[in-house]
Amino acid sequence: MRLNSYDGWSPLQEVIVGSAENYTTHEQELSFRLFFYDNLATQRSFYDQQYYPVVSAPGEGSRPAAGPQSPIKKRYVEELNEDVEGIVQTLESLSVTVHRPMPLAEATRVETLAWPAAVLPPLNIRDNTLILGDEIVETPPQVRSRYFETQLLKKVFQGYFQQGARWTVMPRPVMTDASFDPSYAERSPGSPAEFITEPKSSPYDLGFEMMIDGAQCLRLGKDLMVNVSTANHALGCDWLERHLEGRFRIHRVALTDNHIDSMVLALRPGTLLVRTPQVAELLPEPLRKWDMIFAPEPEVNAFPTYDDDDLVLTSPYIDLNVLSIDQETVLVNEACPELRRTLERHGFTTVPVRHRHRRLFGGGLHCFTLDTVRRGSGPEDYLS
Repeated sequence: MRLNSYDGWSPLQEVIVGSAENYTTHEQELSFRLFFYDNLATQRSFYDQQYYPVVSAPGEGSRPAAGPQSPIKKRYVEELNEDVEGIVQTLESLSVTVHRPMPLAEATRVETLAWPAAVLPPLNIRDNTLILGDEIVETPPQVRSRYFETQLLKKVFQGYFQQGARWTVMPRPVMTDASFDPSYAERSPGSPAEFITEPKSSPYDLGFEMMIDGAQCLRLGKDLMVNVSTANHALGCDWLERHLEGRFRIHRVALTDNHIDSMVLALRPGTLLVRTPQVAELLPEPLRKWDMIFAPEPEVNAFPTYDDDDLVLTSPYIDLNVLSIDQETVLVNEACPELRRTLERHGFTTVPVRHRHRRLFGGGLHCFTLDTVRRGSGPEDYLS
């Protein structure tokens, strides 16, 4: 089918589901620590290993060194792969065509002009791509290890392009240490870590660069709500506004550090799933008129127990990250019965799937999927 996806609730016909093959480690270099700062900064292992400050020593070269490795236990990856395959089978049972990225063939390291990094597999594929109607937009990554992630999606993207889709790649950042705006982390309440004040200099420094993820955007037909919390995000949003002028309206919000889909999701026109009333107050005025379903507090027993050396990358609200099949049907983690009951009380049919280690791998059901074809004739105006 031709690429066609303007929102997150129209009947889902085709979707890409990520792959965790050869997921072995997290590399805790600057971009990774900045991106996951909200969750990493509260973990004992984070400051036991004294990752801060990262400042050039006299005589050092201009290239940042590889960051400390945090290996992921093999059993977690095996269970993750089981759960991802279960998600695929459930989607296919709902008559959804599932595409898969090319798997990461082996643990791989890459080097650019400015840095080295270990390559992550294409698991949280919502993050680095934004589907806007008939256009694929590859967004500029925020984590060095994910710089080449969309290369593993090219086979699927090529297929849609051959069927008529537009295919755009936003400018790629150089990603020297000076490229990153650390202000969000520096102003975070109770921040336990001393952040760098003098990043390692590089001959490729450009100042702050555009970096923004597709998962920072909530698609609402003709409207796009974009979370902006750093200068990097602001530059990315500037690019989106200019590129989409006359086709989409952009609404900037400041809800969270990066991704919006564990804060608010639109389940159908006029209905939002929202983390808290405080988040609802920060939404654009037209959206504050919509019905709000507030997610129940996460249950402690909904998550596995991990060791001190296991990095927890998401908040307990990660299961708000659901995937809508249509306006009545929602894929929900089976570990969240209260969330399922809440949605069912509001008239939704929930489909449970198993997803155990979402906090270790940084993504829920919405993150692991990228909807490419939803039934509909074009962008509707839901906010005027």
